[in-house]
Amino acid sequence: MNGLLLLGIETSCDETAAAIVRDGRVVLAESIASQMDVHARFGGVVPEVASRRHVAVVTRVVADTLSQAGLAFAELDGIAVTYGPGLLGALLVGVSAAKGMALASGLPLVGVHHIAGHVAAALLADEADAGARLPALALVVSGGHTEILRVDERFGFTRLGGTIDDAAGEAYDKVARLLGLAYPGGPKLDQLALTGNPEAYAFPRSLIDAPNFDFSFSGLKTAVANELNRRRQRGEAVDIADVAASFQQAVCDVLVEKTARAVAATGLHRVVVAGGVAANQGLRRALAERAEADGFTVVFPPRRLCTDNAAMIAAAGYFAMRRGLRHDLHLNAHATVSLADWQCGRVV
Repeated sequence: MNGLLLLGIETSCDETAAAIVRDGRVVLAESIASQMDVHARFGGVVPEVASRRHVAVVTRVVADTLSQAGLAFAELDGIAVTYGPGLLGALLVGVSAAKGMALASGLPLVGVHHIAGHVAAALLADEADAGARLPALALVVSGGHTEILRVDERFGFTRLGGTIDDAAGEAYDKVARLLGLAYPGGPKLDQLALTGNPEAYAFPRSLIDAPNFDFSFSGLKTAVANELNRRRQRGEAVDIADVAASFQQAVCDVLVEKTARAVAATGLHRVVVAGGVAANQGLRRALAERAEADGFTVVFPPRRLCTDNAAMIAAAGYFAMRRGLRHDLHLNAHATVSLADWQCGRVV
């Protein structure tokens, strides 16, 4: 089999995942052990529970992936693993497993920044297209991150702007809880918004006119909470579909406007959207419409690759290794780590 084959391992939160990717573009095999049902009873991820579940299944998930691909460790060219940011205990499980496998097999090891992985998801080929190409702008929208990045031909990153408080995905989760939606709330809010009136409530679009590429969603979340409280105190009915649609419209307006301005400012007319919120139907529709109007291209990963997965980690590991990045057995997990430090190899 031709091409560079990397095993990717992802355990940054509540998904235990492994995948094998060829040349950073083609997914040969992948396995995911989800913990969603376990954490649903708590209304969110419990870090200690997540870590213990990773310990229980990570070896099996890797073995299943190798079996699915019909490959042995000896046929691989390297191992990529998420080492940050994320839940520290969960990350430690994946990093420890990857180091053990690298030591036993003699394969090179590379630690991958979780956000770089999400960006790489848009570069993976699937049945619909051949994957995005670089250079490009990346709009990263997840539970912990909202930022706009310039991605160069060598998969290097320059941050143009980002959230100064809550990330968009975090705001989705908090508003979903305010509306009484069960965990995971973000996708349920997105579905509910399809049936509501996006103009029913005039929620704020913070920083939409600011001459920068920064975001702020804390005020929007508070505005939703205040509106719900006022109406309930007055005994007024609340149409939660209208609230969901109005909230989602406010988020999408800001994300789309800032992205379009970044396109105009940089001259890069290709945008990849990364992170769990890249699966959001409202955002996909709004960005696609703006891209057509303004004449730029927007690329979304397949929905199954928007949430945490190991294929994106293997893909990012491939591009990092091509740039010469390698880690030894001193690689450690980090709850927080910057993209700048990762791509320069300063934090291990």
